[in-house]
Amino acid sequence: MRDSVSPQTDRPLPRIGHHTLPNRVILAPMAGVTDRPFRQLCRELGAGLVVSEMVTADSRLWHTRKSRQRMIHRGEPGPRSVQIAGGDPQMLAEAARLNANAGAEIIDINMGCPAKKVCNKAAGSALLRDERLVADILEAVVAAVDIPVTLKIRTGWCAETRNAERVASLAEDAGIAALAVHGRTREQRYTGAAEYDTIAAIKQRVSIPVFANGDVTTPQRAAEVLAYTGADAVMVGRGAQGNPWLFREIEHYLRTGREHAPPSADEIASTMGRHLRALHEHYGDYLGVRVARKHVGWYLASHDPSRTYRSRFNRLEQAEQQFEFLHELFRGDAAAIGNGIHAA
Repeated sequence: MRDSVSPQTDRPLPRIGHHTLPNRVILAPMAGVTDRPFRQLCRELGAGLVVSEMVTADSRLWHTRKSRQRMIHRGEPGPRSVQIAGGDPQMLAEAARLNANAGAEIIDINMGCPAKKVCNKAAGSALLRDERLVADILEAVVAAVDIPVTLKIRTGWCAETRNAERVASLAEDAGIAALAVHGRTREQRYTGAAEYDTIAAIKQRVSIPVFANGDVTTPQRAAEVLAYTGADAVMVGRGAQGNPWLFREIEHYLRTGREHAPPSADEIASTMGRHLRALHEHYGDYLGVRVARKHVGWYLASHDPSRTYRSRFNRLEQAEQQFEFLHELFRGDAAAIGNGIHAA
């Protein structure tokens, strides 16, 4: 990577259609993670754009509880970006229309998910194996709506079939407004290190905004990735799990070249409490308890190598017990707990 990590203030901020993003840090769409409570928290803490969990393009399945909860965007500030997934051009086009009518301001197409259950349905990153179908999908969705359409891809299906540069050209030709690229193939899933040469080559090839995704876990790495690839923004995924403060830290570092002060133990306690309450309000008593186990587990991960705290939290069955757990946790050695959680 290039050594230059100077503040990213010498070029215009990225635009998606008529939306100018306030900074260069985007929350990646992650199934089972970027629900409404987490999106709102990340936006409050500095994310310039947040993207929803993927919603199936098959509207016949939207009656399920999971789909209904994924499609709740009321009260969220714009631009509201909704990701759709599927393998049929007309079904994806109809899903885009329905989501636009329901308040989406950006439609994002998923061609990056490596999950077997998605790829087995010829969706997600499996689509990268059929460039003709990719073109048909992009053209159908762009023609279906009057709002910007974005695309998320990987570098290819496997090392021998990397075709992200060609797909990027197809996207630009079809009218895609911005492109996010995860620096791994589908075969890699999340193993090994992300590579950024493909993203740099794509940026040289197309004129639409390009967002670099993969292993962006620190402000310094974000600056390095932007300098090396020339990308217009970084997209943060797993690095934000248990550390939503990463967005403001990256934004501050890109703007000033200096590190942002880490959150205090009091702020960490307050943020975790607000996040927990929002999860219960969104999911209800039964499901809220179970979804909270995942998010609180991420906050605790690096401070809890023996999994003692997480095991205790995972045994709790009532919302009140979960709130009391956090109260007890921070009533002890708050500074040590806070530093450990932030390091996650």
